[in-house]
Amino acid sequence: MSMTDTPMHETPMNETPVSPADEPPTEATPTTGAPARNSLARRTVLVATGATAATLAVSTATSRTHPSPTTGTTDTAPVAAAAVCTLTREMTEGPYYLDGQYVRSDITEGKTGFPLRLALTVVDDDTCATISNALVEIWHCDALGEYSGYVGNNGHNEPDSGTFLRGGVLTDSRGVADITTVYPGWYRGRCVHIHVKVHVNVTLTADGSFTGGTELHTGQLFFDEAVTAKVGALPPYSANTVTRTTLAQDGIYDDGGAASGLLTLTALGSSPSAGYTGTLTLGVER
Repeated sequence: MSMTDTPMHETPMNETPVSPADEPPTEATPTTGAPARNSLARRTVLVATGATAATLAVSTATSRTHPSPTTGTTDTAPVAAAAVCTLTREMTEGPYYLDGQYVRSDITEGKTGFPLRLALTVVDDDTCATISNALVEIWHCDALGEYSGYVGNNGHNEPDSGTFLRGGVLTDSRGVADITTVYPGWYRGRCVHIHVKVHVNVTLTADGSFTGGTELHTGQLFFDEAVTAKVGALPPYSANTVTRTTLAQDGIYDDGGAASGLLTLTALGSSPSAGYTGTLTLGVER
């Protein structure tokens, strides 16, 4: 595994904007040639969540034997209603990506935090047919805002395995990637988020990782501000010493809702500590 970017160095957050000349590398000013916020390197599409996502799940299960007469797809390509497909921009990879991560459904490695169960559905943006065997890869910081491989950048000292809260899983026959992790924390200048990539035609390796394939999408997943405020007020998140940037203050999230990666969150219990499920349908151009 190689560290492909130079991490930013942590300093206390200041409400006064920092000059680009003085600002260390951040996701808003990537150093790796990742697309800027307003660029459109390749088309992607997010399908509306909530009730629409529920409808998608039902239609996926039934369309194997009853394909939509308007799609022309076979019974091996379940589809969502094309009318709910919305094109959206990709988002920057950021400075903390590490390649060659493990293919695994649970990426927690014992990190503390509130459970987060992601169910991400991958579809073809032209037909909305679900895509099986696509590798959905995610990475994010822990409750204290530290990324594995870069621990200390957010001002906290903790063990660094180089792999915690990183990894991916192949989508199943329904096009769904189920990943278990923890609710992310935050670091200077960014709201709570998760990075995501979608690859196809990868080769699984003997060490549990993957190689090759084609990268179809690079984006980010975002969280409802009201939920994050509740989570952030409780330990272990409340031990994060860095001032939290809200969703509205973030320089990358564009207030586009599900079309910009905003997850649909469902509480797993009466307390935030019980955790959440997070769902989103992400479409890519093949």
